[in-house]
Amino acid sequence: MLGGAAAALRCDALRVAPASVGRPSGGMHKPVALVLARGARSARLGHVLLQLRSVPAATKGSRDRWEEEKTGDGIKWKQLEHKGPYFAPLYEPLPDDVQFYYDGKPLKLSLATEEIATFYAKMLDHEYTTKEIFQNNFFNDWRKEMTPNERKIIKHLDKCDFKEMHKYFVDKSEARKALSKEEKQKLKEEADKIQEEYGYCILDGHREKIGNFKTEPPGLFRGRGDHPKMGMLKKRIMPEDVVINCSKDSKIPEPPAGHKWKEVRFDNTVTWLASWTENIQNSLKYIMLNPSSKLKGEKDWQKYEVARRLKDVVHKIRAQYQADWKSKEMKKRQRAVALYFIDKLALRAGNEKEEGETADTVGCCSLRVEHIKLYPKLDGQEHVVEFDFLGKDSIRYYNKVSVEKPVFKNLQLFMKNKDPGDDLFDRLNTSILNRHLQDLMNGLTAKVFRTYNASITLQEQLKALTNSEDNVAGKLLSYNRANRAVAILCNHQRSTPKTFEKSMQILQTKIDAKKQQLEEAQLELKKAEDELKDKNDAKAEANVQKKKKLLERLEEQLAKLEVQATDKEENKQIALGTSKLNYLDPRISIAWCKKFGVPIEKIYNKTQREKFAWAIDMADEDFEF
Repeated sequence: MLGGAAAALRCDALRVAPASVGRPSGGMHKPVALVLARGARSARLGHVLLQLRSVPAATKGSRDRWEEEKTGDGIKWKQLEHKGPYFAPLYEPLPDDVQFYYDGKPLKLSLATEEIATFYAKMLDHEYTTKEIFQNNFFNDWRKEMTPNERKIIKHLDKCDFKEMHKYFVDKSEARKALSKEEKQKLKEEADKIQEEYGYCILDGHREKIGNFKTEPPGLFRGRGDHPKMGMLKKRIMPEDVVINCSKDSKIPEPPAGHKWKEVRFDNTVTWLASWTENIQNSLKYIMLNPSSKLKGEKDWQKYEVARRLKDVVHKIRAQYQADWKSKEMKKRQRAVALYFIDKLALRAGNEKEEGETADTVGCCSLRVEHIKLYPKLDGQEHVVEFDFLGKDSIRYYNKVSVEKPVFKNLQLFMKNKDPGDDLFDRLNTSILNRHLQDLMNGLTAKVFRTYNASITLQEQLKALTNSEDNVAGKLLSYNRANRAVAILCNHQRSTPKTFEKSMQILQTKIDAKKQQLEEAQLELKKAEDELKDKNDAKAEANVQKKKKLLERLEEQLAKLEVQATDKEENKQIALGTSKLNYLDPRISIAWCKKFGVPIEKIYNKTQREKFAWAIDMADEDFEF
């Protein structure tokens, strides 16, 4: 039933030759040691799937599950059973006629060295491979994996020729695109079998979908912005790197043949199913439940409920930080000004980082003197602060904002006798700020302010912009404008898509064609009305009504296209999705849809509707954040 998929079998049982068990010191797992075990299938898989499929339909996603009794003491689940992660396929060597060249001569590489070379070759037409830091990091890590003989020969990246490798992968990609419908369907069926085998777990009697059940394949780290580690080698994740989490009474996932798990835990206070530490940032990676799962839904719900609680105390908090602007203690003044920025500008707090480990990005608490300029008067406004820094994901935050006079004077004080590279808030860090926020309200963090202000802004903008007389297209334009106000507040920017101009031209062509159809329809209607005056019979009357309906339909279609063009133009550099999925209480959007007769699927796609199932169940049209 589930066996037979080539891709599934490829990773169902990794087998390691006895001499190669474990990893070479300081290096990547050598793929030459790994061979495929075909036809292997765990007997317990059938048992798991039988359980997964035998869960009664009523327990698989009905509203009741949001109302089930919750356990205390941080317990997240009583039963958790799953198959473990699906490992990235092993490296398949290049055909003999695809060569790597060094200094103009073909050079046969060892499998491990060749695999890493293909990572670079695949990216040859990407901007990353033009960056010096990417090139240097790649070459340093690549040489570590080479054989001693390869290291003696390959000493300069600029003498390496990956073009033939690159062409091979481009051709392979084009061949995949050119597959017949039947071939594509076969691949889809194989992927579905893998999903069925590894993509579900049993959680407290529910068959729940797992989010990311595959380990990341090895490759080259990209990072965002000018990340100092870009180009470094992301090593292959092996079973020996993985910690499994499940319930004691469940069938513990079996590692691939010849391997063992790093550890098996029975921790029901966390919601992850498996974890490992990636080698670039030494950060933990997790296999988690799908956003549509009950636990994820509850976590989302709780997040927005905490933000709603802030509504009841935010006025007191604002009064306190305003009073602290005049405190005799410098640390209180700095904390108060930082909190003002987090509240009013939705700035991120900014976590402490090890120097040189990540890109030079900052948040509120880590702002330096060089990141702001003060103007007593600018463009007709007083007490203007100009912000210019790289925020999360190396997205530039640039803003000129008029602040209250005490804030401006405090900033002048904080900057006094400091160099450009000095901390603006030298008596403050994220930990200090968050401890203070916890004292103000249980569960309060800088992110809660961001969620609160984003959700309140959406709700207020929707009230101000929505016209109940508009058609659905007009209401959606209002929604996207409200969403855009939030995205601007949260600095959710994006580069203008490369296809923007072309797609706008296509849209304009459609608009012009529709206008032409409309003109022709108007002439046809006039001709029909003239004919009705002459004949005045039922047939002529029916023809007039037919022409009127056509004209109305064309007018509606034109309006829809024009709204689409306006929306596209206004949002070309704004990322609406980030705030919609992470900072906006979905109940606001769902209530708006129900109140104004807008189909929910116009706001949320299928995956997003599954993620926000709890909100769709709970929110009626009168919901207020």
